[in-house]
Amino acid sequence: MLVGPPGSGKTTVARLVADQLGVPARDTDDDIEAETGSTVAELFVDHGEAHFRVLERVAVARAVAEHDGVLALGGGAVLDATSREAMRHQHVVFLDVGLSEAVRRVGMSAARPLLLGNVRGQLKALLDERRPVYETVASVTLATDGVPPEQVAAQVLASLPARRTGGQP
Repeated sequence: MLVGPPGSGKTTVARLVADQLGVPARDTDDDIEAETGSTVAELFVDHGEAHFRVLERVAVARAVAEHDGVLALGGGAVLDATSREAMRHQHVVFLDVGLSEAVRRVGMSAARPLLLGNVRGQLKALLDERRPVYETVASVTLATDGVPPEQVAAQVLASLPARRTGGQP
């Protein structure tokens, strides 16, 4: 299971790790979009963050229960206590990214509703709020600044317990 802020590479790395393991990759934001027929940005605008977080909680619980592959969680999923509990027995990799690198990767994307306006300021506040939570839920923390996704994926693979006893990355 991969967690981290926007721009950390969760979805990209999840796909690369899944390919190496020969298992499927899954992203809870993609699950929510498929379920609702709306993008994450549209859900935020049309229904608000609180509504989206309820959908996210359900998506995380469903994915943890059903999915037997590599799972990438939306960046804010760790804020929900129920979702954190679902992560408790999983191998959780926190893909950490610094502010400058995250801003470069995310850019001015309208697909990231929490970052609209002052992207750098919004992202700094988000990182300051969430980093301690990511660290708390993580089995392993990997810095991704300046590291190609393929190398991050190799580090995720190297972090896996030698004998997996419940819980995919």
